[in-house]
Amino acid sequence: MAEFVDQIGNKISLDGLPERIISLVPSQTELLYFLGLEKEVVGITKFCVHPKEWFNTKTRVGGTKQVDHEKIKQLKPDLIIANKEENVKEQVLELSAFAPVWTSDVNNLDEALEMINSVGALTGRQEGAAGLVREIMDAFNDLSAPMKTRTAAYLIWTNPFMAAGGNTFISDMMHRAGWRNVFGERNRYPETTIEELRQLKPDVIMLSSEPYPFKENHRESLQEALKDSRVILVDGEMFSWYGSRMKLAARYFSSLI
Repeated sequence: MAEFVDQIGNKISLDGLPERIISLVPSQTELLYFLGLEKEVVGITKFCVHPKEWFNTKTRVGGTKQVDHEKIKQLKPDLIIANKEENVKEQVLELSAFAPVWTSDVNNLDEALEMINSVGALTGRQEGAAGLVREIMDAFNDLSAPMKTRTAAYLIWTNPFMAAGGNTFISDMMHRAGWRNVFGERNRYPETTIEELRQLKPDVIMLSSEPYPFKENHRESLQEALKDSRVILVDGEMFSWYGSRMKLAARYFSSLI
């Protein structure tokens, strides 16, 4: 029997390599696909849109915040993969009563790379995970920052407006791409207003494609209200998915720069 410690300090035991895995985290579902665990993954959430073939064929066990416990029980998982921020603590505790639950806690690039290596160890895909980590590190090492640091705000929600604060994975990605987060001194996802954004005058205001799907009409409206900043639409998956999608993120950040 092998023992593993997850990223929130919980210890789990596995009798062998897991053969029935359920993922409750979209970015980690995509990582499991990258590692070649087609047969092993038996359940995903309705938000696990990548890869498309899994979204169309794998059993969906609810959302990230509201999982279907009975459906998960019926799938008889020998490993459930969750995340501290994306899943509800009480639901994860319920699931841990009948299956090992490994929970990630990712707030920056280093923790994301640690998560990838850990998932590789859990599933017997250490070599694939290590190779992916090297690719991601090389991509970020090659990322050329702009000549001067620019300020930015990253909005994830409207009514009320909410931004990515300093202790988030999104903020770490912003920093590595050469932007200083104007909400960097605030925790998690603070609320903000048009007036506050006007006072902060970030060089760039990024409107994310998720969790709120900002569109061109939102961009135009905010640009009209915030003439001192440049308002742009950005791909939220590149800033917030901390699995294999990070291979593409550095190149995407270069294109934005």
